[in-house]
Amino acid sequence: MESLVPENLTASFPWLTALVVVAALGAVALWCLPRGARGRVREIALGVSLVNVGLLVGAFTQFDTSRAGVHQLYEQYAWIPQIGTSYAVGVDGLGLALVALGVGLVPIVILAAWREQGDDVERLRHYLALVLLTAAFMTLIFAARDVFLFYVVFEAMLIPIYFMIGAFGGPQRRGAAVKFLLFSLAGGLVMLVAVIALFLQGPGGAEGFLTANLTGLALTTNVERLLFVGFFLAFAIKAPMFPVHTWLPDAAQQAPAGTSTLLVGVLDKVGTFGMLTLCIPLFPSASAWAAPTIIVLAVVSVIYGALLALGQKDLMRLIAYTSVSHFGVMILGIFAFSQTSIAGASFYMLGHGLATGLLFLTAGMVIARHPQRSQRIADFGGLQRTTPIIAGVFLLGGLATLSLPGLAPFVGEIMVLIGAFGAYPAAVIVSAVVVVLAALYILLTYQRMFTGPEQEHLTGLPDMVGREKWVVAPLVAALLVLGFYPRPALDLVEAPADVTVSTIALEGSAS
Repeated sequence: MESLVPENLTASFPWLTALVVVAALGAVALWCLPRGARGRVREIALGVSLVNVGLLVGAFTQFDTSRAGVHQLYEQYAWIPQIGTSYAVGVDGLGLALVALGVGLVPIVILAAWREQGDDVERLRHYLALVLLTAAFMTLIFAARDVFLFYVVFEAMLIPIYFMIGAFGGPQRRGAAVKFLLFSLAGGLVMLVAVIALFLQGPGGAEGFLTANLTGLALTTNVERLLFVGFFLAFAIKAPMFPVHTWLPDAAQQAPAGTSTLLVGVLDKVGTFGMLTLCIPLFPSASAWAAPTIIVLAVVSVIYGALLALGQKDLMRLIAYTSVSHFGVMILGIFAFSQTSIAGASFYMLGHGLATGLLFLTAGMVIARHPQRSQRIADFGGLQRTTPIIAGVFLLGGLATLSLPGLAPFVGEIMVLIGAFGAYPAAVIVSAVVVVLAALYILLTYQRMFTGPEQEHLTGLPDMVGREKWVVAPLVAALLVLGFYPRPALDLVEAPADVTVSTIALEGSAS
């Protein structure tokens, strides 16, 4: 069977594979590092991540933004032809944007973890190796164009995150890691059944799992709906969406700040990304059938997450519940099926990743300065006096989270609400309440932690140091730039949104 991808979209250099291989080899190198060289693990890990940033720049130079709706930088090699699977990777504008988000956050997370394990170089070596392995999986999951390859990476990326929580997290880390793993595996196993069933409905052959070969199949109504539910459940767990979200607050509470940044900022986007790039193209009729129910669950997620965030006493759990709310907004935008709402949801994925990353990392800095490393909001107070830079950055991250105009998340959120209003006005009106609730949970938290009288046990805490400023500076800059000038990112996500809307429109006209 000949490749369905035009020759001019095939990569002249394997940019995507290089991003995966460099990160994976970096992880292996850290694990195999001779004992005498282990004092340089930080520099080696950072160097590997910066090489990937350079490769990402090269990939952008070869990507044609005017054709962002089609998959480019394409590579395809036979993998296991006996079962119909290939190593096939390529990215449209949305895929490239999410690859960039992951590649850009990794060196920031490495810098944030620079002193996280103290003088224990062995623990730090293992942690940074897991970060680089996660980086490899992040690129591959957003680039996979073979459904079986996507599923394998979907499951494989659980391994490094499981150990990053279970081995390096807080006092209840093992329980949180197991809960994360069980939820994710349950969704993955349901998806595996759907993946195999979908293959059996397709043309088969050595390339039978290629996404292009599984799109547009003539499926019966019941079969299509069952397959859609199998995929959607896995993505709803990953997103995370009410009511299958309960693993996230525990994981975020126990995980190191850098792990939560990658988990919530990037890897959870696999859920919304999968809805856009697999659920809707493969099962357009079932997507339209399920949309009203999904919209209701999305609105519940929006309000429920915001209310739970408002009542949290633990700082990391609060940030996790804000993400449950924001993912509800993204899913509302996706299943409203308008070009504006889908492009807004796609842009919101980027803005949310940056804002949540900034909030998690700054919260980690605050917690690391507490004498008992407490995460309880009530154990802080008056920090604005001793740590004004940390206070200012935390406030900026919070304001970005509540989608303040001038910061990146605002662009995505307002596009979702405007784009979805025509199809679901009641859902948009109810979801808009989240703006008020977000202001409450962010500003009240800031007030409790940073204003008022300074607590005696927090006197003399050091403010943000040079390395930490390098951690937050790129995130602050990205939030401001994309907030005031979102056009370059919108150029990447608007064309894929057009393709999605056309898919649904064609299905509607056919039926």
